[in-house]
Amino acid sequence: MDEDLLRLSRRRNDPAGLVLGHLSSGRNLMYAGKFGVSRTHLEAVLACYDPLAERSLLHQAGFHPNGNALACLGVVLLALGYPEQALARSKGSVAEARRLAHPSSLASVLAFGAVSFALVGDDAVLGEWADQLVALASEQGLPFWGAIGTSYRGWVKVRKGEVSEGISLLRTGTAAFRGTGAELFAPYPVSLLASACQIAGQIEESLTVLDEALQMVEKTGERWFAAELYRHKGELLLSQGHDKAAEELYRKALSIAAEQGAKLWELRAARNLARLRRGQGRHSEARDLLAPVYGWFTEGFDTADLQEAKALLDALREAP
Repeated sequence: MDEDLLRLSRRRNDPAGLVLGHLSSGRNLMYAGKFGVSRTHLEAVLACYDPLAERSLLHQAGFHPNGNALACLGVVLLALGYPEQALARSKGSVAEARRLAHPSSLASVLAFGAVSFALVGDDAVLGEWADQLVALASEQGLPFWGAIGTSYRGWVKVRKGEVSEGISLLRTGTAAFRGTGAELFAPYPVSLLASACQIAGQIEESLTVLDEALQMVEKTGERWFAAELYRHKGELLLSQGHDKAAEELYRKALSIAAEQGAKLWELRAARNLARLRRGQGRHSEARDLLAPVYGWFTEGFDTADLQEAKALLDALREAP
């Protein structure tokens, strides 16, 4: 349908149709995990967008396309391995939506923009945006966005050490999400609940929740976070002593990440597998696995992901 819309819009020389076609293409390709081509479409939205046509586009789309494209682009750039650019795009999307003062547009960009900050571990921004999202959703009657905001709030609580309260909020958020009947974006908040259960030492429940998220991936084809779900499941199985099963899942995560060009997911999976190799005394294999992935990055060296990878590489280089 996206391809049809773009083809018709080009034929008719319809700028508004092109903006909406590129936006829908970019967003759907993002969900499918096709990050490179998604980026191309989302950047086309920014190049084509005409502020003078804003009112007409808002009527057709239900939200401002420019801010929505920026928010989705933040997620795409993060997965592709550009965390600094991703955070800048996410902040830009929220600033744009606030300027336009359109509630549903602001809700959507707060929700998607927060993903980047959650993944890099910036709890201050995530907490601020989660509170704003919950308040806005309550005020405007937007249950889908309110459910996501509640899950973010819960995750921030967990990160602060308030694990029981955080898990309670995460359960409330995921239940409210299911109550909307929505399936889009569902694997990500479910994965936050799984992470919280892991932190609480509830490994079996964390595995159950992750399997639920993976079933959603298989059902809908929403694969943008699939590599991370498999990697996380590998971590849990390794904690139970299932080294072989964990390695298989890490390799699956690496394969998906490589297919998607998702360098951040690839770095995380390579780091986990390198740690497993180090534990097996296979230091040179661990170095050879992690070093080229880490060496690809050109920014984001102050993020936890790259700092952890560098620390592991340094330790491996010192090992006999």
